[in-house]
Amino acid sequence: MRYGFWLPVFGGWLRNVEDEGMEPTWDYVRYLTQRAEEIGYSLSLIAELNLNDIKGVDAPSLDAWSTAAALAAVTQKLELMVAVRPTFHNPALLAKQAANIDHISKGRLTLNVVSSWWADEATKYGIPFDQHDDRYARTSEWLDVVDGCWSQQGFSYNGSYYQVSDNVLSPKPVSRPRPRLYAGGESETAKNLIAQKCDAYLMHGDDPATVGKKIADMRQRREELGLPPLVFGVAGYAIVRDSDAEAKKEVQRITNVQQSALGYANYQQWITGSKLEQKISLEDYSVSNRGLRSGLVGTPEQVSARLEEFSAVGVDLVLLQSSPQLEEMERFSTQVIRSAVAAK
Repeated sequence: MRYGFWLPVFGGWLRNVEDEGMEPTWDYVRYLTQRAEEIGYSLSLIAELNLNDIKGVDAPSLDAWSTAAALAAVTQKLELMVAVRPTFHNPALLAKQAANIDHISKGRLTLNVVSSWWADEATKYGIPFDQHDDRYARTSEWLDVVDGCWSQQGFSYNGSYYQVSDNVLSPKPVSRPRPRLYAGGESETAKNLIAQKCDAYLMHGDDPATVGKKIADMRQRREELGLPPLVFGVAGYAIVRDSDAEAKKEVQRITNVQQSALGYANYQQWITGSKLEQKISLEDYSVSNRGLRSGLVGTPEQVSARLEEFSAVGVDLVLLQSSPQLEEMERFSTQVIRSAVAAK
């Protein structure tokens, strides 16, 4: 099992807690990533939104790509998984930028391809906003162009959304055969596309049994295409405490839902702009990416047992959120990651 963490580019993950003690600043994320390398984390997911959907649109948020490039230069081991939305990036130019960051990091860049869901953000930044299936049709072409530019010199493409003629991209990425492409999605359109053209499948938080069914489904789709196995990752919000009662008390604190919170309208747009398999609760609203559903809440022993359940159904990577990030990551490292290593 690999342990990754979401970089707190929005200043936190809790829609009901205004100040989580982790400002979205370069100084904070630089220290956090450097410390994460020292205490057992192997990856950071750098989300891409130009507006802050957690704390409200007027709140500050960090740009994903410039932050990733800077982190590539000041870290040594962390995989840097950068979210990228095809509607916001010309694919050939993105392929060039990504190849350059991959060289800066010496082969540690990967991409999390996200088909946009937030109509207001697109409007505010002058970007066309496609409907759901059209977004995935665009993403499919976008992936073809990025992969073609990475793998071929003189690549050409003539699609409905993108046209490229005799592309020259040099140097190519360090990573072979290419930087890993992650993606997530719960619609049939999304799952079919990911099985066909990506390398890894990311899931929102859910219990191990539900996650296991999703993994089995994606494995079957992949096998039918005759392609190598996917890597599987799941999101989770971690609360590790010395007693179960303390952990439950923290859950109660962070799920004190306030529908007047600044992020609530953005959350409603996410629900209507995505095709999700499950009904979303107000508790899910409180913590992003359905993180509490993964059940990484309790004593170190309880959380470790839960992680074993995820491993048993095929999860390769857990992407953790916590608050405040640094302090909770230190706790998780000491009581869960290092304890598991010591037990072996």
